[in-house]
Amino acid sequence: MPATKPPTTELPTTDLPTTDLRGARVVLTRATADHVPALRRILDTPAVRAYWPDVAAEDGWPVADDETVCFAVLVGGQVVGLVQYGEEHDPQYRHASIDIFLDPDVHGQGIGRDAVATLAAHLIDQRGHHRLVIDPAAGNGAAIRCYRAVGFRPVGVMRRYERDAHGEGWHDGLLMDLVAEELVRPCGS
Repeated sequence: MPATKPPTTELPTTDLPTTDLRGARVVLTRATADHVPALRRILDTPAVRAYWPDVAAEDGWPVADDETVCFAVLVGGQVVGLVQYGEEHDPQYRHASIDIFLDPDVHGQGIGRDAVATLAAHLIDQRGHHRLVIDPAAGNGAAIRCYRAVGFRPVGVMRRYERDAHGEGWHDGLLMDLVAEELVRPCGS
């Protein structure tokens, strides 16, 4: 059996994407102020607002966030959502996390699966991650099915994990993870 290269213990801290990431149908491009009006419109839809807080109210969102890297999700040149990642840099626990929201008009068309798989491939291949996590609301069956299709597996329920969209209560989250060899890669990669 040929020797395999051990995983690196150092993450690239620079070399953030300067070019677009291309999936089978999506293009992920670094979010800019030009994308904000479309992203705010999407965030204001009831289907997205049910799971995402009003992050658009934060100054400089999504461009001025030092802890996450945000991409506008484009289909046919049109903004249909946002996908982002954050990284844990401690070598003992290194991994990346992903979050996404999409315009309800493109739900059920495989756009989310393509966007998540495209970003996951980038995080594994270019950023050197061996493990990724995502944490949908436990009641968000469509998101959970999407992430399973990419290779994420449920780890466990995080009880009363995050505030409800209206800030009046709590809902459970489902922690899911994916190790590099389990990624179902987007077509064409």
